[in-house]
Amino acid sequence: MTIRTTFGAALMGLSFAVAQIPGTVSAEIIREVNRGASSTLDVPMNRAVVVESDVPFAELSIANPGIADISSLSDRTIYVLGKSPGLTTLTLLNDSGQLITNVTVNVSADVTEFKERLRQILPDERIEVRTANDGIVLSGMVSSPQRMQRALDLAERYAPERVSNLMSVGGVQQVMLKVRFAEMQRSVSKSLSASLGLNGSVLGGDLGINGGAGTLNNSDALTNAFGGSIPAANENTGAILFGFNAGSMQVGLLLEALEQKGVVRSLAEPNLTALSGQEAKFLAGGEYPVPIAQDLGQIGVEFKPFGIQLNFIPRVVDDDVINLELEAAVSAIDASNGITVNGFEIDAFTRRSTSTTVELRDGESFAIAGLIEDNFLDNAAQLPWLGDVPVLGALFRSSDYQREQTELVIIITAHLVTPTRGEALALPTDRVRPPSERDLFLFGKVADTDRPRAGAAGEVAKQDFSGSYGYVMD
Repeated sequence: MTIRTTFGAALMGLSFAVAQIPGTVSAEIIREVNRGASSTLDVPMNRAVVVESDVPFAELSIANPGIADISSLSDRTIYVLGKSPGLTTLTLLNDSGQLITNVTVNVSADVTEFKERLRQILPDERIEVRTANDGIVLSGMVSSPQRMQRALDLAERYAPERVSNLMSVGGVQQVMLKVRFAEMQRSVSKSLSASLGLNGSVLGGDLGINGGAGTLNNSDALTNAFGGSIPAANENTGAILFGFNAGSMQVGLLLEALEQKGVVRSLAEPNLTALSGQEAKFLAGGEYPVPIAQDLGQIGVEFKPFGIQLNFIPRVVDDDVINLELEAAVSAIDASNGITVNGFEIDAFTRRSTSTTVELRDGESFAIAGLIEDNFLDNAAQLPWLGDVPVLGALFRSSDYQREQTELVIIITAHLVTPTRGEALALPTDRVRPPSERDLFLFGKVADTDRPRAGAAGEVAKQDFSGSYGYVMD
């Protein structure tokens, strides 16, 4: 038996007549079955097919009415309606009870509308749609995981929890992150103090006076000052000591001044590569041991990382658009704020961290700035009442201030990358090798810089590094 589609005017009229039957679904395909072997009839779910037999039949039956419903329109025409996904058998018998034919009816989900919607939403994707039992199977290659998810979400609307994903993602799915950490620390400290000392015999008695907030506030320092020596307790970068005698009285005046400036610069430039959706981590620093109390009075050790840390998760959204989830931190050991617990000295940490999620295209950059810390401290000390005297009160007064500024800037650049051959990469050690014993002991060479001839290392070796290079700070 064969099944073929006919488009005659009479059959089209029959299809129109069926469309007028109340409560039925209009048939869109008309098929003819011939007497002989059985065959397969595909019927979309919730749609109908009109089947015409080449010989009259007297009786017909369907094995599972829950899968397909049938009705006879004439002694040659059958109306088949798909109800639920599955396979069943349609049997035709003649007036003498003999078998005319068996037709396997395959009812599957109707994906015609789904295919049309898929072409409208994702016109550039090569996605193949098939049916399997009561579900939908998607296969082919898509350009990004996000577009794959859109296709799956749409398929779930037509076959909830019955979608099989056989699609694969093409294109570049690896992201290299080039990060530059730059931190500047500036500190300024100034102080000015004065101390006045008097010693001698006045009105038949001994006189010893020292005043001010400087270093002549003890007898040893005052004795050294009258001997012409700057007190050993002096910690300033500039000190002036002068004095004079007025009869039996000695007068000494010590002026101390301090000014300190400092700049600290730290820099890290990690380059990390990660697969889309996978996490990458970076740490330039170390780990600090911290004692941890445990059961039965035991003490364990837990290591806390410090330094420059970077964690990121890239996701290739669409073509060259990258969704980037980033966490960055800069920390350092701060011994000045440490504590002592059960004899253990535990240092504190200074830490600045940031967490953000951004979207950028291949080769674009963004900066995390404004991480500024500005500390200011001033102090003034004086002798009561004497320090308030105009002009002369400066001899009994000491003042100082400290200011510390720290600024951190992070610049991130994302690239879509693919692996390359190892011969195209050069290492910092390619141009340096250990010296021989003769070069080390006779000529004092600590490294042999014999230049390679071939490969990427040879290209780097051809560059001239005889002049100044590196970073320049004004």
